[in-house]
Amino acid sequence: MDHVPPPTVALARQHALGDLPRRSARRTPGKTAVVDPAHGVSLTYADLDACIDRTAAALQAAGLAKGDRLALLARNSWAYVVLNFACARAGVVLVPLNFMLGPAEVAFILDHSEARALVCDAEHVAVAEAAMERQETASPTLLAAIGGEQGRWLDAQAWFDHEGAPEPVAMADEDPVRLMYTSGTESRPKGAVMTSRALMWQYVSCALEADYSPDDVELHTLPLYHCAQLDVFLGPDIWMGATSIVLPAPEPEKVLAAIAEHRVTKFFAPPTVWISLLRCPAFGSTDLSSLQKGYYGASPMPVEIRKEMSSRLPDVRLFNLYGQTEMSPLATFLGPDEQLSHAGSAGRPALNVETRIVDDDGVDVPQGEVGEIVHRSPHATLGYYRDEVKTAEAFAGGWFHSGDLGYLDEGGRLYVVDRKKDMIKTGGENVASREVEEAIYELEGVAEVAVFGVAHPRWVEAVTAVVVPKAGAEVTPEDVGAHARSVLAGYKAPKYVVVADSLPKNPSGKILKRQLRDEHADIATDG
Repeated sequence: MDHVPPPTVALARQHALGDLPRRSARRTPGKTAVVDPAHGVSLTYADLDACIDRTAAALQAAGLAKGDRLALLARNSWAYVVLNFACARAGVVLVPLNFMLGPAEVAFILDHSEARALVCDAEHVAVAEAAMERQETASPTLLAAIGGEQGRWLDAQAWFDHEGAPEPVAMADEDPVRLMYTSGTESRPKGAVMTSRALMWQYVSCALEADYSPDDVELHTLPLYHCAQLDVFLGPDIWMGATSIVLPAPEPEKVLAAIAEHRVTKFFAPPTVWISLLRCPAFGSTDLSSLQKGYYGASPMPVEIRKEMSSRLPDVRLFNLYGQTEMSPLATFLGPDEQLSHAGSAGRPALNVETRIVDDDGVDVPQGEVGEIVHRSPHATLGYYRDEVKTAEAFAGGWFHSGDLGYLDEGGRLYVVDRKKDMIKTGGENVASREVEEAIYELEGVAEVAVFGVAHPRWVEAVTAVVVPKAGAEVTPEDVGAHARSVLAGYKAPKYVVVADSLPKNPSGKILKRQLRDEHADIATDG
């Protein structure tokens, strides 16, 4: 039966990203929605919704129409939150940009996304200008700066203060609302096209599986350009009517102080940030009694660190959330009750997700055997913008292929072994870098470790470890090598160990193994 409802019916049934702040504002108008201590801003839900309305109207008045792209290059702030939802309300597709990128990388995304508008905070205007000089296509014509007018850059505050309401924009479930560019670890970044349908089903999965509540007070410190902070945490908080405290960066002392000052109940960070909190001198003297729920993801939590967290934060219920940008991004979760009994697991598929482990031909592998992790879910992206070939590859057989390797245990819990690109092939054997890292973390005095492969004239690749000692501890390469050989098969133990002061990370807290490979590419020259 063919039945096409009139536009008025479609608009009445609409449940799009831009609608969420308005619905929360009508439920709890006077409740605090967003607090930005760095800029001295606090917005109730009524304030937030009104500012989003004004900003959406300003975007329309500036000539942006449904489907146009607006790129955003900025650190976390209340303005970032407003622009995220204002774009969605106006039908403008937001393109969040990683503020660690250089001009050439920004230029590529501006070209590829065909952005008509570009918004920066004052800190990143120079990078944006350099990027536009490198563009191969037409640069954005609408430029705005958060924090004040800068030359040809308009003051974005004029948008936030704009008078008038936006014209209603009909947004279907599958209309693009976001272009999320992947990190491009293996090739040029790919733009994952996200829709309200994908995001909303993912919000439902997050809320139910990870125990979200309108009573939450959440601290957001990881960059909002990343889908984990933006769509696993901020989006659901606004949808449910929780309170969000927004900081520009996860600086340990400021994170701990904010938890105490704002009585934060909920906090997400990758393992590297949790480790930095545990090592911070202020940790033991800070009142963290309000914290009820902790979340980690982006990379596996080392088992030894998980045990330490259980000891030093005994009242905090921990959740592991695993996924990919293309999954909006949640795919699986491990709840508090299984954190120690199944340490290292990424848990079971989330409510709206199916997960399988397959071989190179897309056939299920036996339980316990390693294969590629694939998913089927309404969370999934529509595909990669302007890249039919990569889209076809990623969705071969009607499943999204994550590029991660893992296995399922007898209880259906997922264990992520490695990224395909991080599997080390040495002397004809496969070595999972994570297994070696877990072993090294057991050595007393180790704060952080990254394991990767470097080219080797005999072994093809050699297992290499870069280790960061705890403050005041002395760890030598010989200590690490001896310990690894005592607990691992000989071919898995590092052939090279480097002791360093720190590990390179991106703003999301992921260790940059590609950079480590480049820095230590010649370590095996004489091997």
